[in-house]
Amino acid sequence: MPINRSRGRNVHIYDANDPTTVLGGLRLANGVTNANFYSMMDILFVFTGPFFLQDEGDTKIEKDDHPLQPGKYFIVAADPFNVNNEPWLVRTISHATGTRTQTFCDAVRSRDRRCVISGRGVPYADYNEWSGFEAAHIFPLAYEGYWNNNNYGRWITIPPADPTKGSINSVQNGLLLDSSIHQDFDGYYFSVNPDDNYKILFFSIDSRGLSGKYLDQRLLNDPQRPADRLLRWHFRQAVLANMRGAGEPVFEHDFPPGSDIVGDILHGPKAAERMEYELFSRLGAQVELFPAVGRDGVSV
Repeated sequence: MPINRSRGRNVHIYDANDPTTVLGGLRLANGVTNANFYSMMDILFVFTGPFFLQDEGDTKIEKDDHPLQPGKYFIVAADPFNVNNEPWLVRTISHATGTRTQTFCDAVRSRDRRCVISGRGVPYADYNEWSGFEAAHIFPLAYEGYWNNNNYGRWITIPPADPTKGSINSVQNGLLLDSSIHQDFDGYYFSVNPDDNYKILFFSIDSRGLSGKYLDQRLLNDPQRPADRLLRWHFRQAVLANMRGAGEPVFEHDFPPGSDIVGDILHGPKAAERMEYELFSRLGAQVELFPAVGRDGVSV
């Protein structure tokens, strides 16, 4: 069964006019400030006028750098607002392999030479040994059709070494990550907020003590650094996946030998989208993934 992202939440969000219906919530990790929480509200909801937050004691929460506290928070707005229906792209653990992504991997490895989240260096990079480190796509390769349809290639200024591989394989859409951190990144368990000095924020248990820290400055100083708009896209997806309603499902990816993978997928939530993603990720199938799309949904 998929993991429930809402389990363990200690921050809960309500409309002040309907204080019994939970609109969303958050597993609070280190580094989340009141100002961060306000920015998350601007992603989760579509407001037609000004709003503010208050706690259970009717105290207004200021948009400042004080740490957010666990508890119930109520949205106070004179004008109507709605939950954002921006699409969330189903994503499971992925690995960039094959000739199509080799130049992508080579470019990301050459630029980073370390996990850019934890800072852990690759011990044998000089010998081209990368065991335990993986080149991760910020925007998943499996959704290249969605990428092309929304012209996200306009965010890329450094095309891949082989332009026939598509702009999605630009080094600007990549990060070198420790393998386990890559899994958390693909699962939207954490993200990087480029609009808050590239702060790393976790939406789940942070066993490594990384939440609240900042992206490696050496990467930010690199002329081939990842595109801010792609980091912003990933952060929005992480907020929606973890905080909207009960949260999006977290899918099993480690199927033991002999498992009925197809059966498990087809009998679970978002079966069609997940099947397409798994076919592309596991088999390299030329499958174009087009989830139900509302608006573009990316702040630029």
